[in-house]
Formats: sequence, C-alpha cells, structure tokens
Amino acid sequence: MTVRNNLPQFIGRQEQRAARGMTQALILGAAEAAVLTPVDTSNLLNSQFRNVRKEAGRIVGTVGYTADYALPVHDPRHPQNFRRATATKLFLTKGMERAEPQIRAALVGALKV
Repeated sequence: MTVRNNLPQFIGRQEQRAARGMTQALILGAAEAAVLTPVDTSNLLNSQFRNVRKEAGRIVGTVGYTADYALPVHDPRHPQNFRRATATKLFLTKGMERAEPQIRAALVGALKV
C-alpha cells in the first residue's frame, strides 16, 4: 500500500480555478464600470486595465484606469458635467457594486469542485 500526497496538485488546481474566477469577476465588474465611465475622447475608457496576481497566498484582482485624469474624474469632490447620460462619479465603485451578484456567482462557480 502506498500513500500519495496529492495536496500540492490540489492546491495548484484550486489556485488556477480561483484565478480564472477572479478574472471573470473583474471582467463583469469592469463591464459595468465601463457603462458608467464618462466618455469624451474615449481615452479614459480605453485606459481601463485588469490584473490578477498571487500575493501572500491569496489571489488578488485589480481593476483601474491608467489615464492621468482618472482619479479627479472619479472623485465626487470634483464637480463636473458629463455628456454621456449614464456617466457618473465613482463609476468604478458603482460598477463593481452593481455587478456584485454576478461577481459572487462567478467566484463561487469557479471554486466548485
């Protein structure tokens, strides 16, 4: 009788599933945020990025914007008038909140064995 330690393989598979689930969750949240993002020249919208990485044993996902002016446009303390009807301040935060049920479902679905 031999005993095999399959724990490292199991953990590796779970990390892969978690990373795929996180990527799917970020796509869902970023899509909702894109609808709320103010558009003038599309530079802000086109600067949106996603990043999934392993950090201290956790899978961490990030969505953000690389355009220099993204933070002032996002910040509600800087009043602005937007041309796009769906545009709003805190577009990234609100987009993620709107997509929360789908994000949870994507993460849970990805980790089901």
